[in-house]
Amino acid sequence: MKEILKQLELFLKSSNFDRGIRLGVGITTPFAIMYFLGYFEYAPALVVGAFLNAPGDIPGSVKRKVNAILISIGLTMVVTAIILFSKPFLPLLLVALATITFVVSLISVYGFRGSLVSFSGLLAMVLAFAIQKETAHDILVQVALMGAGGLWYLAVSFIFQKLAPKKDQNQLLSDTLLLIGEYLKLRSKLLTKKTMRDELLKQTFVIQHQINEKHETLRETLLTHRKRSGRTHYEEKQLLLFLSSINIFELIEATHLDYDRIDRIFGKRKEFLKASKNLNKIMGNHLIRLSELLIQNDKIPNKDMLLNALSKANESITNYIDSVKLPEAREGALVLKNLYDYQEQLLQEIRAVRRVMANVKDVSKLSLKRQDSSQFLTLQEYRLNILFENLSLESTMFRHSLRLAITIVFAYLLGFLFDIQNTYWILLTIIVIMRPSYGLTKERSKDRVIGTLIGAAVAIGIVLITQNVVVYAVLAVVSLVLAFSLIQQNYKSAAALITITIIFVYSFINPDAFEVIQYRVIDTIIGSVIAVVATYILLPTWEADNLKQVLLNALEMNKKYLLATQELYQDPSKYKLSYNVARKEAFLAISNLNAAFQRLTQDPKSKQKEFQLIYEIVTLNQTMISAIASIRNFIINHKTTPASIEFNILIKKISNTLQMSYDRLDHAKIEKKVTEETAEHAQDKLLEKYQQLSNMRDENIRQGNTELDTETLHGLQEAYLIANHMSWLKSLSENIKKATESYGSSLTEDK
Repeated sequence: MKEILKQLELFLKSSNFDRGIRLGVGITTPFAIMYFLGYFEYAPALVVGAFLNAPGDIPGSVKRKVNAILISIGLTMVVTAIILFSKPFLPLLLVALATITFVVSLISVYGFRGSLVSFSGLLAMVLAFAIQKETAHDILVQVALMGAGGLWYLAVSFIFQKLAPKKDQNQLLSDTLLLIGEYLKLRSKLLTKKTMRDELLKQTFVIQHQINEKHETLRETLLTHRKRSGRTHYEEKQLLLFLSSINIFELIEATHLDYDRIDRIFGKRKEFLKASKNLNKIMGNHLIRLSELLIQNDKIPNKDMLLNALSKANESITNYIDSVKLPEAREGALVLKNLYDYQEQLLQEIRAVRRVMANVKDVSKLSLKRQDSSQFLTLQEYRLNILFENLSLESTMFRHSLRLAITIVFAYLLGFLFDIQNTYWILLTIIVIMRPSYGLTKERSKDRVIGTLIGAAVAIGIVLITQNVVVYAVLAVVSLVLAFSLIQQNYKSAAALITITIIFVYSFINPDAFEVIQYRVIDTIIGSVIAVVATYILLPTWEADNLKQVLLNALEMNKKYLLATQELYQDPSKYKLSYNVARKEAFLAISNLNAAFQRLTQDPKSKQKEFQLIYEIVTLNQTMISAIASIRNFIINHKTTPASIEFNILIKKISNTLQMSYDRLDHAKIEKKVTEETAEHAQDKLLEKYQQLSNMRDENIRQGNTELDTETLHGLQEAYLIANHMSWLKSLSENIKKATESYGSSLTEDK
């Protein structure tokens, strides 16, 4: 019960519920005002205008949010006017339907915010069929009132923003810490769950993409909101939390170990890894609790459990050495020591988050220049030629827009020919669930049907209990607020609540509520079936056919990330900014690759061409980015020797191999710049350096010098990590080249 109450509190204090309340205020206030002024007949148009323009109210830059809602208002007014004037003339109406659907849905090429504006336009098109206005005067009044309703909602949103200016940012930070905590717990299982690694890795792909999406939105929100007078203390605090979340995420990535080597070293001695695994789990749970406290504003939990778990992880290194004995235990001990160092740094970052949340006065200050911060922003371009560039069957959005236009016209004609009572309910279902990918359309269709059936069952129960229109009105508003709050998190529940809202709203028009419920369920099922079938047979888009460009970008960014790490090794202070930008681009590229792979898994089995090969490529690229992050982390947190000639030779070899992979996939001319013999020699020299230090340490032990000084330990750690990681990266790059060659060949054969 305590956990349920906590989750309820988190929901009621969330920005998602806050946006639901905004919509509730936006639609109920016009009803109340118009009723008391005696102009109630104008209220529905105002409410429709407010409702249609609410989707664009999402976290991000305030300027872009306002612009999106204003464009949405203009678009919904124009679309509504066109449909209302075209309704008496069937041929004209069909042309208008097809044209509006195609053009408006194509606006989605401008990213997530563009897709929400597009949705508002499509929603306006469908709802226009429910509006009964015949004369030009009535139509123009309707459109004008809808515009006023949209402006009213913008004012409501602005007022809520002023009342709680940091609510969206806090929610984003909370969601990010929650996802990172879950990610850390998931990664801990990889240490010992050998048989489950493939499945666990697939789960990490999903969470990684979600984390990167949150980070991108936070960059837009926090780095564009700059005042001439500088940041406030609260803004400074939020930015510190954001930067800590990035550091924690990279540290988790850096602990992606060579699990084949781990299995070889520890074999049946996995019990020595359990302390490290438990520490990750405890730190993950602590991050999740901190994420909740950003919303709850409760007391920060004690850190003793974290420190005890860290101490046990350190003790496991000594226990391993005592059990296995040196020199046999050296390699395993270095693995445990490197892992412990990462976890110690993770704990330091978590403690930094704790200090910021506790408002500790001596937390570090930021000195991020405007020109530096701008390099971290990936802002959506809104040039007109982006629209024209997508006017091709090669474009996924073009195919989707054309498919949606054909489907909408077909569904309307179906309803017209068979005299279906509320054809626009079928159209509404189609525009809500139909997506560019078949897998997502099928998933949303299933959730929509199940949600509608649940909502209908609940509505039937309420109708049987009461016939009170006041109860219907209250439940309609409450259901709509909750639906809008849940629509991004739980579409099935949102669909159920939307169904309840629609049924009770229509109960005012049609007293026979059971008839309304019946038509609602039937029309939803018809719309869902049409959407799924159309996505499968009309200009279908299969993810396997669209992976090439995403993969090319991942290869290019991994190469840049590798070279940025090489520069960081030469001079950490000089190249810190360029490294951070390269890291951000690489993480986004791998996130997009992970998301593409996830969409691939949702396609029909028969369309998942070269699935195992693609999975191998995704996993190899993911592992490479983690290995690079691991090298960077060691460079930043340890006093290192200058980068050796052998290190630079291997970096060149690995980057060239990645370039060769890129060129083979892109059918470009290939130039081999580093011979295999040179790279092998450099690899042997790095391993030889570690072996020399290891032999020296063995000799010291034989002479009775068992104490290990910090300088010698760091020297051994650096030599071991660099030698093995460079060997690992070289092997990964070669495997990537082989896999991309096979993938490129399969693409050529399919043409």
